[in-house]
Amino acid sequence: MKIVIAPVGRAKEREVRALIDDYYARIRRYAQLDEVEIDDGKREDKVIEAVERVLATHKGRAELVALEVTGRAFSSEQFAKKLGERMESAVVPVFVIGGAEGIPEALSARAAWKVSLGPMTLPHRLARLILAEQVYRAFTILRGEPYAREG
Repeated sequence: MKIVIAPVGRAKEREVRALIDDYYARIRRYAQLDEVEIDDGKREDKVIEAVERVLATHKGRAELVALEVTGRAFSSEQFAKKLGERMESAVVPVFVIGGAEGIPEALSARAAWKVSLGPMTLPHRLARLILAEQVYRAFTILRGEPYAREG
């Protein structure tokens, strides 16, 4: 399976970046993971163009997943099930995390599914960390493995 995490903006803080990278390394035990940081989050057209390029690289197998406050709030088990279904279908989920302006409406409207990490608005770098942790947790759930609590 392949997963793409496409946040608008960069995780600049060394400590946050280290935590994100730790979860990315854990995820890579189970799947190929690409992170595509999207610059110029203040220009909607540039964000749309960048996401379109990411989707196009997967030749029709990519599925846009928008992280939005108004999306569906999944339990960890429900999220694992959804990710497992994508895995079985050879779909590449492309998780888009908006910047300060959120996700452009044109992309949101095209999302195959929308995920909410909760009713609060989070900075993109924290949303990325929480998403990475939940993707890792999903793989441990799917494989029936105990959740590693080292850290």
